Amino acid sequence: MATSDESDFRLSVLNPGGRDLEQYFDEPFGPEAGVHAPTNFHAFAACTRGSVHRTAKNAIEEKGPILLLLRGSFHATERALIECQKAKRTVAVALKETGLHQVAEQLRDPKRLARFLRIVSRADGCIATTPEAAEIFRRVRLKSEPDTVAFIATPYPLEEKPWDFAVPPNQQVGILVGTREFDVPSRNHLAALLLAREICIATDEPVTVFNFDGRKDAKLLAALDFPRGKLHVHDTRKPYAEYLREVANHKVVLQLDRSRVPGQVAGDALLARTICVGGDGAIERIAFAKFCGEGRTTAQLKTLVSELLRNNGARATAIIETQWRAAERLSFHAVRKQLELFFARIGNQS
Repeated sequence: MATSDESDFRLSVLNPGGRDLEQYFDEPFGPEAGVHAPTNFHAFAACTRGSVHRTAKNAIEEKGPILLLLRGSFHATERALIECQKAKRTVAVALKETGLHQVAEQLRDPKRLARFLRIVSRADGCIATTPEAAEIFRRVRLKSEPDTVAFIATPYPLEEKPWDFAVPPNQQVGILVGTREFDVPSRNHLAALLLAREICIATDEPVTVFNFDGRKDAKLLAALDFPRGKLHVHDTRKPYAEYLREVANHKVVLQLDRSRVPGQVAGDALLARTICVGGDGAIERIAFAKFCGEGRTTAQLKTLVSELLRNNGARATAIIETQWRAAERLSFHAVRKQLELFFARIGNQS
């Protein structure tokens, strides 16, 4: 999925013991292909025409650099790291789950923490999809050069036409609430719904939300008592392409997430060619710097949303600006360059 004029750098992403099938990204494919979409760590493989593996043996056979994911108990990760380094491969490690609440949950067990410290210290380098995770890696690797740790945001295929889900701004309607989880405090899902309801009442714009947690959350949504006919609830999962089309139909994606996540809500908004307001994920802070939750109050976010809903011209301009910013930092082409430089650097130091 990378362009043909680029070098032969290809990255193997290794998720030891993971559930996803082995996948190769030698050729471009569109959103309807029926395989794992190039999102999250699959995107790191896709942007380099690389591959995704579940076993160290298969990753080693690709004869290139490896991005090894830290997941579960870290037992499988530690074994894979030893095996890959024994085969003389350059290996960087990355946390598969990097929200602050997720990192805290993973590292609360003393044995798992000790394993984490060993792996991070032994790896040739570390890649973090959030600045906060990068800081954790640097604090662990005090004896290594600081440039063996890199914050590299998750890439998105913004330059590839099949992944352009744009809807003309004058055909977009309403607000999509980007979060779904009532039971994760830092997601602030309830607060986002309350804000969306307030804006809905003031502007008469409809609100869409996804609920995959059944009756309990359906009752919570009903209790919010949105104006009649203004809350649209999707309770079944959609294929990724269909979901992106749903996102693209909306004027604004709204969230109040404070989890410091990589930012898939914002990344999906980029592919949908709409605007994400609120949230403090990495992609929110890069592409939607003028609209994210970093340093802004809920009242300020409400003002931003209200203006975007009212003014099609301002929203169209905002879409152009955010797409330009994302192309510079988050496109497949941009992130591929970052990865190639990083692996060349840690390969020379190992």
